Amino acid sequence: MALLPVSDALDRLLKISVPATRLEMIGLHEAMGRVLANDVTALVTHPAFDNSAMDGYAGCHEDFANIGTELVVIGESAAGRGFSGHVGRGEVVRIFTGAPVPAGADTVLIQEDAEKLADSRIRTTFALEKGRHIRRKGQDFAIGDIVLRAGDVLDAGRLTVAAAMNHPQLPVLVRPKMAILATGDELLPPGSVPGPDQIIASNTYGVAAIARDNGAEVIDLGIVRDDKAAIAAAVSTARAAGADVLVTLGGASVGDHDLVQSTLVESGMVLDFWQIAMRPGKPLMVGSLEGMTVLGLPGNPVSSLVCALLFLEPLLRHLGSLPRRDRSGQAKTVTALPANDKRQDYVRARLTRGDDGVLHAETFSRQDSSMMKVFAQSDCLIIRPPHAPAVDAGATCDVMILR
Repeated sequence: MALLPVSDALDRLLKISVPATRLEMIGLHEAMGRVLANDVTALVTHPAFDNSAMDGYAGCHEDFANIGTELVVIGESAAGRGFSGHVGRGEVVRIFTGAPVPAGADTVLIQEDAEKLADSRIRTTFALEKGRHIRRKGQDFAIGDIVLRAGDVLDAGRLTVAAAMNHPQLPVLVRPKMAILATGDELLPPGSVPGPDQIIASNTYGVAAIARDNGAEVIDLGIVRDDKAAIAAAVSTARAAGADVLVTLGGASVGDHDLVQSTLVESGMVLDFWQIAMRPGKPLMVGSLEGMTVLGLPGNPVSSLVCALLFLEPLLRHLGSLPRRDRSGQAKTVTALPANDKRQDYVRARLTRGDDGVLHAETFSRQDSSMMKVFAQSDCLIIRPPHAPAVDAGATCDVMILR
């Protein structure tokens, strides 16, 4: 099978994956980052009554039209404890922010513009227009208003207005479920004491973190040995759990010890493609198994993470109806870059901002796909298209922002 360009591979991956339509009701405290399934209408009016925007005195505009008017304070209106009487000409009510505007009052004079006198009286020191410093009933929203729309991603502002609309719960799309399976006789979980032929499994944790960061629920199937029956059993577990995506780590090639692809095909997977024209990450596999998208990531840790950012992140955001995350940027190279071959190259680099305010990308001297420390220290990946010519230091290049 010919090597696919990165953009073509991503298009094909997204085409075989259908976004979720099922919804669930969840409480506001759990709703951050979730996607609304339906429009949300207000159950109450806000503000529920005319209220003061400032601490001051509520009265009739005619009494506030001129400086030096003396007025008598006949009562007080505080939040949760309004003034029940009526304000007439020559009268004011001491009022506090958020308190109901009493009957008869149409304007609020802020306390800084009132001089206190003896015998519960004040004198105006500022003239103001009618209606000043009053928040009108329903000026934010009224009962029945559609305030939030289906597809909105819930954030602090949207959760605040949902609470103000008197919604304790909201209808959201279910999060995509992603099962993750690491394979290899040589792998041990962190905390183990590896033997001479064994290594600590690491890919799972980075890939799972990317998945959770993009709205997915992660099901960890653990480490499975290089055995077809064990791999098939793990795949069955993913299907039984209702996984929308199965991510496999390693073993997707066609070598004697690479059993994942053949086992999945024998289990009913329709293979769409494998092998991408990119570096790192060439041995990437995509298929579908009875509605479950299968994404086989390379075994090398850096290859696995780069592919997860390029393919898994947009896949999960597509399934969860989240907006695409834009990691694109540009930077000037600190060193010269050689000509590239037929594969799109993703070169690890540090980012700094120069005195001119422009980002500068400095590549690491070693780019081996097993070197996790270098990836952890990288801020971006310089993108070198297939057959890109050599460039001198200071050239502007496209980058993929990592952090």
